[in-house]
Amino acid sequence: MKFVFTVNDMTCNHCKMRIENALKTSGAQNIDIDLVSKKVVFDSELSKDALVSIIDDAGYTAE
Repeated sequence: MKFVFTVNDMTCNHCKMRIENALKTSGAQNIDIDLVSKKVVFDSELSKDALVSIIDDAGYTAE
């Protein structure tokens, strides 16, 4: 399933890498992160709540 989250507190490439690594570890695929729009787009089999928790655990707030 495709997910799109907004991560407003993502401000730099380090933020982008942390979120990408956390999602990859969870099995997410086709990850596309745009710092300008603050959008994170990816495919995952996990639930929305689980994915929000993964991003939160990486130190960011997903909406």
